Amino acid sequence: MPSPRPSASPSPSAEGRWRPRPGLAWQWQLDGRVDPSVDVPVYDIDGFENSAADVARLHRAGRKVICYVNVGAWEDFRPDRDAFPASVLGRSNGWEGERWLDIRRLSVLRPIMASRFDMCRDKGFDAVEPDLMEGYANDTGFPLTGADQLRYNRMIAELAHERGLSVGLKNDLAQIPRLVRHFDFAVNEECAEFDECEALTPFVAAGKAVFHVEYAEPNSAFCADSRRLGLSSMRKKLALGVWRAPC
Repeated sequence: MPSPRPSASPSPSAEGRWRPRPGLAWQWQLDGRVDPSVDVPVYDIDGFENSAADVARLHRAGRKVICYVNVGAWEDFRPDRDAFPASVLGRSNGWEGERWLDIRRLSVLRPIMASRFDMCRDKGFDAVEPDLMEGYANDTGFPLTGADQLRYNRMIAELAHERGLSVGLKNDLAQIPRLVRHFDFAVNEECAEFDECEALTPFVAAGKAVFHVEYAEPNSAFCADSRRLGLSSMRKKLALGVWRAPC
């Protein structure tokens, strides 16, 4: 008899927010407006590029929906780009139109990120995927430390939880032991390629989903380990369109 499909329903909690469990299949589409045709219980989509109607359509199909928001870099193509003062903009992060943020400036960035998370809440999203949460490990143009990153990432989690949204820790593997209790799930890129997937086990041990993608590795190289570790894994193309090859 096949094992039951993992449920995407909220787990009971004092806060009442969604608590995704290990093993949930997911779709990650950041390229344009969402295509709702993939039959999985969780969608992770761009918060700016998709409307409340898009989120509602996914909800009607029984899906939970995660709101992708960049919290670590300024993007010149976002409608709130002028809210960021020049003093918090650092070096390019390698993506066109993006520059690292000075995450030490909590008083400046907190209201901007709060407004973005308000957008996610008001559109009906269930959760937030905050991107670029490990600036301290990159050449940002600012002397960021691990302590700076911990303060900022905890602030991001707090902002999400204040709005009833669950929140994922994106990458930042080195700080998982100090952050796992603040986050409801993890999102990871390429832990198999770099032989780092074991670092994500604290989330699974805590009953929290790990949504994982590889770009270069074939499924045959990582799916067996992903199943052993309890990760929700698939291969995607770097553009993060509709195509996916799940484990």
